[in-house]
This record gives sequence, structure tokens and C-alpha cells, in this order.
Amino acid sequence: MSGHLRIVRGDATAEEIAALVAVLAARQVAPEPPAPPRTQTWRNPSRAMRKPLSPGKSAWRTSGLP
Repeated sequence: MSGHLRIVRGDATAEEIAALVAVLAARQVAPEPPAPPRTQTWRNPSRAMRKPLSPGKSAWRTSGLP
């Protein structure tokens, strides 16, 4: 049986190899959760709502913009 783990130096006992495998298995990273579905902003009705007006210079220009 050919495994992915190979002892390069020293004599490891079966218990030491089992401990090493247990530690490596515990460190395994959980898969990343899937990204939430993107909302389509072009369909969002709040886009058509008017932004709040801010008084000041050029306020008359921004009052006519959506």
C-alpha cells in the first residue's frame, strides 16, 4: 500500500505515526462556505428613490437628479 506519508529519517513507532496522522487530520481546513448570491441592483426598486437633499452650493443642480 502506497501512502502519502513517508518517514524520511528515524524509526517511528506505530503509535507515533498514528499521533502524527491524528494531528494532521485535526488541522485539516474546513471548506469555505459558498458565497451568498449576488443581488441584482439594477432591479432594486430603491434605486429609483430620491437621495436626501443637502442644502448648499449647487443644491438646485442635485435636486433634479435621481
